[in-house]
Amino acid sequence: MLPCCRWLRGTRVGISGSLRLEKTSKIIKSTTEYHLGLLKAKLAKYRAQLLEPSKSPAAKGEGFDVMKSGDARVALIGFPSVGKSTFLSLMTSTASEAASYEFTTLTCIPGVIEYKGANIQLLDLPGIIEGAAQGKGRGRQVIAVARTADVVIMMLDATKGEVQRALLEKELESVGIRLNKSKPNIYFKPKKGGGISFNSTVTLTQCSEKLVQLILHEYKIFNAEVLFREDCSPDEFIDVIVGNRVYMPCLYVYNKIDQISMEEVDRLARRPHSVVISCGMKLNLDYLLEKLWEYLALTCIYTKKRGQRPDFTDAIILRKGASVEHVCHRIHRSLASQFKYALVWGTSTKYSPQRVGLTHMMEHEDVIQIVKK
Repeated sequence: MLPCCRWLRGTRVGISGSLRLEKTSKIIKSTTEYHLGLLKAKLAKYRAQLLEPSKSPAAKGEGFDVMKSGDARVALIGFPSVGKSTFLSLMTSTASEAASYEFTTLTCIPGVIEYKGANIQLLDLPGIIEGAAQGKGRGRQVIAVARTADVVIMMLDATKGEVQRALLEKELESVGIRLNKSKPNIYFKPKKGGGISFNSTVTLTQCSEKLVQLILHEYKIFNAEVLFREDCSPDEFIDVIVGNRVYMPCLYVYNKIDQISMEEVDRLARRPHSVVISCGMKLNLDYLLEKLWEYLALTCIYTKKRGQRPDFTDAIILRKGASVEHVCHRIHRSLASQFKYALVWGTSTKYSPQRVGLTHMMEHEDVIQIVKK
């Protein structure tokens, strides 16, 4: 009996020790997460201070500001000598200097792509280098223009693997451009008093109330309402606090596929948000235009006058999800106040024509006839 008792006592001690060890590891893990969250908040704050443009007067150089025109704007970014200028010349009637040496393009060159009745402004930006976010190679000016675009085309050299993509994503991420990401579903509102009110509608696995409070205190925010509607990370919560992040779709375009194997082309083409092309041999450019149209989420609406045929030569270009009211505002700002009803032909209706009101949602290539009061 005695050895058995010793074995039982040893088992109890072993179980107790393992429980203590497990509890200790949980405490260490949670403490580490808090410290990491705080460090991320500090880094984001200090990085924003470093990236702020200097207020001291300096000599003004040639800017990259280009007036926004057309129905959408697309920014073409990438490292030097990946084929951006050649792509611009192929897609538009604009001639951009192309050569085999780097930094051929030194300023922003705009062009216009005419596709499905829409005029899409394409900006050929100078090649950026590692450290562009800190201002190297006029990188800040290039990235500032990219922030104003509706879609970013990241031109990559297919012969150089994934190195370029990772470096460019890092540069854009550091200046608040989030590619192919949706805005975090977090409600955040600073208050004048009352402390921090924290709630969540989902189970949180990456953030806790204590961590949220510590991050807010790091930004000198002591009174606020916070509501998590999805399981977000500390980085995403910091983005919501900062409030100047830009969320935009991005197409990763791998050029020079004529210089790599078919297996590598197939691997790159299967990656999400990726298109493979060859500007030199003019391969797959039509498919790239189709994908670009999809990412821009544009809709063509045609108008019709009473007793006449629809005008298919001049389309109204709107964003996907536009209503009849948006069409009225595009035609004339006073038309919505004089609106009586509209007749719509197309896929958005149950039958053609259908009599609709201002809230009716239009779809691609619908035809509309507006009747005034």
